[in-house]
Amino acid sequence: MRWTATGMLAAMAAIFVATLGLAADGHPAWGYVHAFAEAAMVGGLADWFAVTALFRHPLGLPIPHTAIIPENKDRIADTMAVFLRENFLTPAVVARRMAAMNIAKAAGEFLAASPERGGVDDRSRITGGAAELLAEVLESLDPDRLGNQVRSGLAGQLAKLDIAPLAGRMIETTMADKRHQPLIDGFVRWAGLTIEDNEDTLREIISQRVAGVLRWTGIDKTISSSVLDGLYKLLAEVLVNPQHPLRGKIEEGLSKLGQDLQHDPETRAKVEEMKRELIANPAVAVWWTGVWERIRRSLIARARDPESGMGEEMRSMLAELGTALQSDARLQHQINRFARRTMVGVATRYGDQIVRLVSETVKRWDARTITDRVEGAVGRDLQFIRINGTLVGGLVGMALHFLTVVL
Repeated sequence: MRWTATGMLAAMAAIFVATLGLAADGHPAWGYVHAFAEAAMVGGLADWFAVTALFRHPLGLPIPHTAIIPENKDRIADTMAVFLRENFLTPAVVARRMAAMNIAKAAGEFLAASPERGGVDDRSRITGGAAELLAEVLESLDPDRLGNQVRSGLAGQLAKLDIAPLAGRMIETTMADKRHQPLIDGFVRWAGLTIEDNEDTLREIISQRVAGVLRWTGIDKTISSSVLDGLYKLLAEVLVNPQHPLRGKIEEGLSKLGQDLQHDPETRAKVEEMKRELIANPAVAVWWTGVWERIRRSLIARARDPESGMGEEMRSMLAELGTALQSDARLQHQINRFARRTMVGVATRYGDQIVRLVSETVKRWDARTITDRVEGAVGRDLQFIRINGTLVGGLVGMALHFLTVVL
């Protein structure tokens, strides 16, 4: 467009020179052509000077009030900053503009986008970046210090928690729903397997408890076998008979324990004391440090392994979140309100810093940079000013020539 505008100016100059003689001695129409070219040349030159003067000195001459933008870039930067602050970054403006936006629904549509619309690829980029960020954060933090902080936080929360009533209510609820039966069955099976694994030791203990005469006659082996057989039989009966008296005794004990944990001060005090001793035990701290380190390494490995399934799990969660954001009006309202309040808070607290960043950035630009960027932003319209000036000037010249001839 710059070449077009300059070419038109050159064409007008050529026509002006070519019609100098024709305008005086030739056909009257040549006078109009000459007047058009003359005025168009003047208009084109005037607008070239005006456009050029905005950004640089015309022909390099230091004419006053030229190169306006480079010479006043600091004032322009401050004016832009004030404009942004007063028209875009005031709490009222931010709140008004945010009120018309449904950010939550838009986020839900993006997260729940179908594969045909590229949703999976978008979520893959999000989950991939989030997984890598998680791995880098876990690697960059001091594992011992982080583990101690997590342990201290858990210990603090556990110290505030009154465990005894909670455990008592859990026992009552479990028994009311008959969910304690599998626990009793599991305990009975465990007792049977424990006896079986330690049968030789138990036989030896029983043998040592009987009288020497019985051991001399070999009856001790019979007695130990009878005792063990009786234990196996008792456990088997308890396991297959839901109404066995021993099972009832166990249930009685569990029920009493549940009541004591909730209402007996002495039992509750014992549980609290056990809890405090457990929290203060150094062995627990060592155990937790090892557990945390294994968790940390496992998370890093899963985050870095594309085959671990973490990415697919995260994508699935994001898709479910997107569906919820699209369909739940109450959730949308809560998130939009939070986003609006957050942005208003950002504008209130950091608005001055944001506009100061704009101002300081523009001030750091040199004259050539700001000239190129502003000129490039305005673009073709600057050259249309020159083109229009050439055409309008020519038309005015023809009108003046007509008036001169008529009058």
